[in-house]
Amino acid sequence: MKIAIIGAGNMGGSIARGLAKGSLIEDSDIIVSNPSAGKLEQLKKEFPNISTTHNNAEAATGADIVILAVKPWFMQPVMRELKLKGKQILISVAAGISFEELAHYVVVPEMPMFRLIPNTAISELESMTLVAARNTNDEQDKFILRLFSEMGTVMLIPEDKITAATALASCGIAYVLKYVQAAMQAGIEMGIRPKDAMTMVAQSLKGAASLILNNDTHPSVEIDKVTTPGGITIKGINELEHNGFTSAIIKAMKASK
Repeated sequence: MKIAIIGAGNMGGSIARGLAKGSLIEDSDIIVSNPSAGKLEQLKKEFPNISTTHNNAEAATGADIVILAVKPWFMQPVMRELKLKGKQILISVAAGISFEELAHYVVVPEMPMFRLIPNTAISELESMTLVAARNTNDEQDKFILRLFSEMGTVMLIPEDKITAATALASCGIAYVLKYVQAAMQAGIEMGIRPKDAMTMVAQSLKGAASLILNNDTHPSVEIDKVTTPGGITIKGINELEHNGFTSAIIKAMKASK
C-alpha cells in the first residue's frame, strides 16, 4: 500500500510522521511532496526511508492513496495537476471543501474519496481524527479507520457533521492549549517555574482525558469527586462560571463552525 502526501506543512508533515510511527505502512511506501525543501529535509532527517519530491504529479503516480494536505485555495489547481485515476483513493484534509467540490476537481468524479479532519497531535499518535466517506466500500472504510486509529481516536461521521465536529476536535485542540497557556500564567504568577507549571497542567489535562476516555463516566461526575463542600476547588469552579468560562467555550466552538 503506497501513500502519497501532497503538502508537508503542519498537517501534512504531522500525518507523514504519524504514518511512519504506525505499523501498517512501511516508511519506504510513503512519499511526500512539497514545493520548498526545508520541511522535506526535516522529514528525511527523522525518517530517512520516506521518499520526498517537489513534483506533486510524480508523488501521486503509482500511489494507492493520495492525501491532499494543502491549503483550501490550492486544492483545485493541485488536483487538476495530479490527474488521479479511478482506482486510487483520494483523502482530502482541506477544511471547508465538500465532496461535491472535490468531484469537480478530479478526472473521475466517482472515485472513492474521504474527507479527513485530524488535529496536529496526529504526529504524537494522539489525534482525534474525523472521517467522512463518499463512493467507498466497506473494506476501504475499515482500512482507513484502522490506518488512522493507530494515530489516536478516529470517528466515521456523515459529511454534514464535519463542520461542527471540526470545531470540537480540530480547532478544539487550540482551545485546550490556550487553557494550558492561561493556567501556566497563573502558576508563574504564584511562583511556579514556567516549565514546571506547563508539566503540571499538561499532565493534569492528560489525566482528566484518561478519566473520561477509559471509564463510563461524565465530566460532572469527576468534578463532583474533587469539589468538596467549602473546599478550594469549588471556589475556583464558581469563579470560572462567574467570569463566563462555559459561555466563552461554547461561543468559541460556535464561532469556529
